[in-house]
Amino acid sequence: MAEGIRTEPGGAPPEPRSSAPGPSPEVAAGRAADDHPRLVSALRNGSLFDARKGEGEGPYGEPGPPLSRASAFYRGFWAAVGVLLAVALGLAVAEVRAVLELILVSVFLAVGLNPLVELLIGRGLKRRWTVVIVAFLLVGVVTVVAVVFVEELRAQLDTFVRDAPRLIDDLRDNKLIGRFDNKTQVLERLQQQVEDPNLPEKIFTGVFGSGLGAVRTVVDILVVYVLTLYLLAGLPQLKRAMYSLAPRSRRPRVGQLGDEILRRVGGYVAGAFLVALLAGTVTALFLLAAGLGTYALPLAVLVALLDLVPLVGSILGAATVTIVCLANSMDVGLAALCFYLVYEPLEGYVIYPRVMRSSVDVPEYVTILAVLLGGTLDGVVGALLALPIAAGLLLLIREVWVRRQDLS
Repeated sequence: MAEGIRTEPGGAPPEPRSSAPGPSPEVAAGRAADDHPRLVSALRNGSLFDARKGEGEGPYGEPGPPLSRASAFYRGFWAAVGVLLAVALGLAVAEVRAVLELILVSVFLAVGLNPLVELLIGRGLKRRWTVVIVAFLLVGVVTVVAVVFVEELRAQLDTFVRDAPRLIDDLRDNKLIGRFDNKTQVLERLQQQVEDPNLPEKIFTGVFGSGLGAVRTVVDILVVYVLTLYLLAGLPQLKRAMYSLAPRSRRPRVGQLGDEILRRVGGYVAGAFLVALLAGTVTALFLLAAGLGTYALPLAVLVALLDLVPLVGSILGAATVTIVCLANSMDVGLAALCFYLVYEPLEGYVIYPRVMRSSVDVPEYVTILAVLLGGTLDGVVGALLALPIAAGLLLLIREVWVRRQDLS
């Protein structure tokens, strides 16, 4: 038989042999099976270093094994970093809380005034001109309130101080108050205060002082005014920018929900304005009927402004009017007390919730709870923003979470 490729008895040629024999597939599979339990055990035990060795050997030796992400040290370190970042963020927010409140109030006013701007745009005006008109309207309203509330209040204070001794004598004529004064001498001390010739200046300076507090208040009002106009002018662009953060497939639905939330905030502003206008009008009519026409206009403006603060503001306005009426006459004071004992529950638990339900579609009990919680958390600003936030959250719960639950 000629020399050549030798065959096995079956006739098939033998497999070629490599020059560097390696482990057979069976041996490699066995080694992988042996390494796998050790790797899993190391990860489960949370060892500090990974069970796998470093890849390759550099000029300074073989790299050590990397840190295991399942180790307690690794997890604890990044958990501590997260806690520190959260604390730093909380401290930063606390430091700029006043600025954030101004921004929130500006956004709230811009969204609330947007329906008026849209109404003027529907009449054929461009947005920039509608914003200019709204700006002049705001300046006019603030000017009227300042003239009525400051100048008229100063004049009424002078009148009140002149008539104060007579009013105190009338209070002494009442038997119940007279007996109380004999024990406490309250009216005597009050008469000494009102007989001070500098009392009007002291009262006016105390309320409208020119200190740092008044300057800061004026600056805050200017900042809110300017920022509101800027937000009102750029509201369409701002909405598009916010909606673009959502996935493309969900942007139409996100846009519809966002527009509905903005519509409800605008409805809330309109409803609050109507309730405040009603409270001021009712107060003016009562004072005119009681023969206190000289106090009717400033007190009506004061009640309307305070009534913009939900629930709490109306009580403060009613208390102010009752005290003024009581100082003028015991009978008028009792009439004012009875009037507000009827009107305040009617407004707080019937008129206000029903108006807000028709404008922002929020149930009455949610309205009351939201205002109470917001006022407790952040005072006046919290009470003002609580109901719009509650309306937005309620809409999202109904349209997103509840609908998803219905499909599950």
